[in-house]
Amino acid sequence: MKGKESLRVFSLLVENKPGVLFRVSSHFRRRSYNIESIAVGPTENRDIARMVITMIADDETADSFVRLLRRTIDVIDVKKIKSEDAILRELAIVKIRASDVQTRDSILNLCNAFGARVLEITKNSVIVEITGTSSQIDNFISLASDYGVKEVSRTGVTALSRG
Repeated sequence: MKGKESLRVFSLLVENKPGVLFRVSSHFRRRSYNIESIAVGPTENRDIARMVITMIADDETADSFVRLLRRTIDVIDVKKIKSEDAILRELAIVKIRASDVQTRDSILNLCNAFGARVLEITKNSVIVEITGTSSQIDNFISLASDYGVKEVSRTGVTALSRG
């Protein structure tokens, strides 16, 4: 039985060298699956990088990708992460239209409510940084769109298992 499609999170430890990201992402392309987000960076050991990849899939597909990724050259370990067993975060930088003092004040109140940090205030915009779960960031962007969101840049999900 296939099960329901939902967001799946994979944490991979890989050798930190050129070509690894291409090899891993090629598995998704060849099977016509979209990567929802991908975050890659070195770990506490500079020779090893952590990749956190999210995709929409059912249980069977997710398990199949875990088996496939484990057989990939330069992949050290692969874990399927359940959101309740991990800390998942994303960072976004959002530029919001703000052409008057009242709008800027309202945006600052919104930022305070979400714990967002103001990076820059100009005559026509406010640029903020927000960190949280993907749904928290989605909610912030949705509310900020009332003022006019000019640009958004998101990092994608990163995660660590609890414990």
